[in-house]
Amino acid sequence: MHSSTRQNFLPLFIICILSFVSRSYPRVYPDASRQNQLKPDNYGSASDVEFFFFDQNLDHFTYTPESYTTFRQRYAIDFSYWGGAKTNSPILAYLGAESPMDSDLSVVGFLRDNGLHFKALLVYIEHRYYGESMPFGSAKEALKNATTMGYFNTAQALADYAEILMHIKDKYATKHSPIIVIGGSYGGMLATWFRLKYPHVAIGALASSAPLLYFEDTVPKYGYFYVVTQVIKKTSQTCYETIRKSWDDIDRVAWHPNGLSILSEKFKTCAPLNRSSDLKDYLESMYSLVVQYNGLPYYSVDATCKAIDSESPKDTEDLLDRIFAGVVAQFGNQVCYDISIGSPPTNSELAWMWQICSELVMPIGLDKQDTLFQTNPFNMSDYTSKCESMYGISPRPHWISAYYGGEDFKLSLRRFGSNIIFSNGLSDPYSVGGVLEDISDTILAVKTNGSHCMDLVFETKEDPKWLVLQRQKEVEIIDSWISIYQNDLKLEA
Repeated sequence: MHSSTRQNFLPLFIICILSFVSRSYPRVYPDASRQNQLKPDNYGSASDVEFFFFDQNLDHFTYTPESYTTFRQRYAIDFSYWGGAKTNSPILAYLGAESPMDSDLSVVGFLRDNGLHFKALLVYIEHRYYGESMPFGSAKEALKNATTMGYFNTAQALADYAEILMHIKDKYATKHSPIIVIGGSYGGMLATWFRLKYPHVAIGALASSAPLLYFEDTVPKYGYFYVVTQVIKKTSQTCYETIRKSWDDIDRVAWHPNGLSILSEKFKTCAPLNRSSDLKDYLESMYSLVVQYNGLPYYSVDATCKAIDSESPKDTEDLLDRIFAGVVAQFGNQVCYDISIGSPPTNSELAWMWQICSELVMPIGLDKQDTLFQTNPFNMSDYTSKCESMYGISPRPHWISAYYGGEDFKLSLRRFGSNIIFSNGLSDPYSVGGVLEDISDTILAVKTNGSHCMDLVFETKEDPKWLVLQRQKEVEIIDSWISIYQNDLKLEA
């Protein structure tokens, strides 16, 4: 994997933070780039997967003429491991999130790694308004304005998944094949909500790194950037101190005559900096990125901090030379570094920006306890103003809590939910918004010291023992759900 490829992305959830919190409006990068980076060399042949399109309703919840308009929604099936309908073999369904489905196929290994064990039919469904699943005939039309994007929300997406899964069960005569839905990050939230809203379709859900409690009514005391701070501080106190001091140094240099040119030269930016905040946004994103995916291919907090702690390339005491050494450690030695501030957004970026401007409002800021960074708290008024200027609509920060469960979400789960695994790595900054304790005998929290969605990526021989045990525990829990389901079928027979 070339270092230039590794550089050119930021996970969309990080953008949810930085696009509306940081000092400027940075470039948004598609999640697909991240996932393609994590693709292992031993990934199976794509010929194992068959692609299909389903004529999906534009609107599942009203009965106006336009509601009956359809669009082609893409899904894929891997039949390699399936025991067949006659044996009631299960269906593992991966619920696509904020990227094209191709990204899921390239990185999500949990289904394929365990397909033989479960003798499962493997299904992958693309989220509406991403990839090739575009209403109104094209991305240009679908993402044009708030009118065409008004059909773009989580409730519609969950109904899409239900329609396709029921279609698959009918098409392949799998009436009694139990379905387990799986998702990571935003997709983990979708998997949880799907189990709650469609318990008759899916018997269980695996939600990896799902920050379900990171909304207006359930904001954690210590947030995303607190974990970033603590992970780097624990890795190296001197690295933490150097990064912490660097923000003022960047501001100091920027105030000098030709200061931005000096910074551009020092950090080898491909285009001249227009403002120092562009560089700070880029660095904030890098530190967040390396912590969120620490331990996965190409991401190492230890390697980044070792570079920052080492003597600078020019053997001087220049603090910013040390910061640049961290950039080189993360992205490789390049002719120049494209921080891509202000570049036109991709379709996936536009789609995600709509989602966080409508219902997925996560109040994440740079607060006083996030001491690695300069303070910049979340401001709902500023957030709303930016969304209104972009789309002419105001965010609904309380809607997710009202529709899926808010302040008493855990109590609601205990009373009405069942068969959900919440997996989290405590070094993942999003774990602060995750469910970290068992809710009941069937709603279980599996936590490790890992990072974001590590349990879902393909297995490798280098996986630490705790990660192997985490996946084994998840498989055992799903086995128990399927066993109970099969026993219930026998009792009904």
